[in-house]
Amino acid sequence: MDPDLTPDQRLLRETAERFVETSLPLAKLRELIDAGGEVDPSYRRAAAEVGWFAFLAPESLGGGSVSGVGLLDAAVLAEVRGRQLQPGSFIDTNLAVATLSREGSAHQQAAILPDLITGEAAAAWAVADPSGDWSGGAGARAEAVPGGFRLSGRKGLVVEAQSARWLLLTATAPEGPTQFLLPASTPGVAVEVLPGLDLTRRLCEVTFDGVVVDDAALLGAPGRAGAAVDAQLRLAAVLSSAETAGAMQYLFDLTVRYCKDRIAFGRPIGSFQAIKHQLADSSLALEMSHAVVTAAARALAAEGDDTPGDGGDGGAAAARAAHAASLTKAFVSDAAIELAHNCWQHFGGIAYTWEHDFHLYLRRVTTDASLYGSPAWHRERVCQLAGI
Repeated sequence: MDPDLTPDQRLLRETAERFVETSLPLAKLRELIDAGGEVDPSYRRAAAEVGWFAFLAPESLGGGSVSGVGLLDAAVLAEVRGRQLQPGSFIDTNLAVATLSREGSAHQQAAILPDLITGEAAAAWAVADPSGDWSGGAGARAEAVPGGFRLSGRKGLVVEAQSARWLLLTATAPEGPTQFLLPASTPGVAVEVLPGLDLTRRLCEVTFDGVVVDDAALLGAPGRAGAAVDAQLRLAAVLSSAETAGAMQYLFDLTVRYCKDRIAFGRPIGSFQAIKHQLADSSLALEMSHAVVTAAARALAAEGDDTPGDGGDGGAAAARAAHAASLTKAFVSDAAIELAHNCWQHFGGIAYTWEHDFHLYLRRVTTDASLYGSPAWHRERVCQLAGI
């Protein structure tokens, strides 16, 4: 993350690192993976006590930040989470908090937001269809019925939906893209946990079979959710990239230590020129990833400060933020996989073993590359933004 962190943000990072070390270090996470279990909800509540789900809500709604720019604080946390492979629906729950703060009714904000901020409940973002289209409208339909809506269809790549209390759903209505926030326990909602590469999180497919919800589940106006979905995607792309950059940092540091300790032909292998060159390339990719994540987070924060009606160019700010978020997601996703494969070369056979931590990080960054839009999907989005 940004080398120009404020003292409060540095304290936030240190606090988050201590929390992870005491609550769910990698050794304990491995035990959980081996046992096939899920993270206890007390972990989420404890994380909420140190503010993990409050940064994207205003103080008037029970949120707040340490630096005054909640998005930058959330990115600091995301980087720590990526370094330590933390599980859970951190990104999706924060998306729901941010969306409720902006789009939710007074009733929704009073009834749902406090539980999300305090960690009593988690949310999952059901936006992509099973084929990986993250534009929002594909995969689910909404039809108006007396007193509410009927929802049908399937959504894929939903993170930790099996443990979520709330689903943030994007569906296509006759009026256009429409969003709903509904309980995951609503009759007709079925959550299937899919086999996945990432062992630290579960990806799910959610089916909506004639689900009927009342008007209270609607977020905003029917057919007017396009801008909200775009903003959610920008936020998810930046926070996911921050997590990926954190995982890259761990892998690089692990590899450098190994190259200093591993002796071959009477010398540390890190002293050989070929390995130095690869590590230098990996270091450059890592620093560039941190830099673009910081730039994108600042662009999104500026978007929030530059709204129409306040003398700002809200549309232009949103376009700059969208461009920065998609470029960042595409670059960091590709750079992470390349860095992981390059670093793997220096470990040799030991990194292929189950007992070594390396494969857990490779699984994580590979999965992150496909979540919230693949690199190819985001490059296509950049072309669309540029009118190409």
